[in-house]
Amino acid sequence: MPIFETASRFAVRGLFGYGLGRKKQQDARVALKIIEIVAPASEKAAIARIADSHDVVDWWRTSSFEDERFSTEMVVRPEGQQEVLDDLQAILDRCEHARIMIRGVQATLPAAQDEEGEDETRSRTAARSREELYAEVAGGGSITSTYLMLCALSAVVAAMGMFEDNTAVVIGAMVIAPLLGPNLALALGTTLGDTALSRRAVAANFAGLGLSVGLALLIGLVLDPVSNSQLAARTDVSYPAMILALASGAAAVLSLTSGAAAGLVGVMVAVALMPPAAALGLFVGWAQWDNALSAGLMLAINIAAINLSAKLVFVLKGITPRRWPAKSRARRSVRWSFAFWGVSLLILAVLIGLAEY
Repeated sequence: MPIFETASRFAVRGLFGYGLGRKKQQDARVALKIIEIVAPASEKAAIARIADSHDVVDWWRTSSFEDERFSTEMVVRPEGQQEVLDDLQAILDRCEHARIMIRGVQATLPAAQDEEGEDETRSRTAARSREELYAEVAGGGSITSTYLMLCALSAVVAAMGMFEDNTAVVIGAMVIAPLLGPNLALALGTTLGDTALSRRAVAANFAGLGLSVGLALLIGLVLDPVSNSQLAARTDVSYPAMILALASGAAAVLSLTSGAAAGLVGVMVAVALMPPAAALGLFVGWAQWDNALSAGLMLAINIAAINLSAKLVFVLKGITPRRWPAKSRARRSVRWSFAFWGVSLLILAVLIGLAEY
């Protein structure tokens, strides 16, 4: 099917070009951040103490607005950003009309320097605050019309690509599959003990994968059964496939927390999820139950592996709530989710061994 192949090749080229270009832009701006605080005049002294007590690059203050609030801006390094934000929130929680905003720095002249005199943008590793991570991830854990349409289109393209044994078309399906967002949202939600975010992410995962399997099933009912290398690959349940999923989940969180482009990593996650889901639907539509069981097992293994490794990286990165009650709830959530995904992956790994035997 030339039209599918051509479209998918353009999509891959566009993604790689966009991803690399975006990464270069981000590398230039994520090293320093500006934190702007709009607060009542009564908090001037407290905000000044925070600015003086942290190793901020620079800070300044505007005159008061008409509503008696004022604005303070701080230029901070990535490794000190979270501590500054936590201290600011501790004093501004009591202020009804206070607001904190974070934005990146495109460039600063003269260049900010570290203690050894090297440019900060070259010598430091980019890092993102808990608030920035939440703002970016939370939207990916919601069920929207765009999300469902992309899942549907990706499932149709993947199913047709496997039916035609066309690798380029299958790759195109991975490019447009939006499955990275719900899995990152689930990992972050359970890490922070945010039950609302976790529930939305679980619902989005079920909706996206369920829609994908359902559409592939309908295609299987319409098309005659075939046998080829693309479909056979989705029934080859093995430990290397599990390792790929573990690496995909870890890479996704590392790209997110470092501020790097996540588009290419999203393709890695889609590799582990969309083709098995589409193959599962096709095999069920063709009543090939053994193959359907293998594809379903591969899908379950990949889901567990991605979430386990993504959660592990979030924990190792020190992503945690600010307040104590939320910290306690997050610790319980982390223990339960690690136990659930760990036990699930262990059981599935045993099933892989039995299948190979």
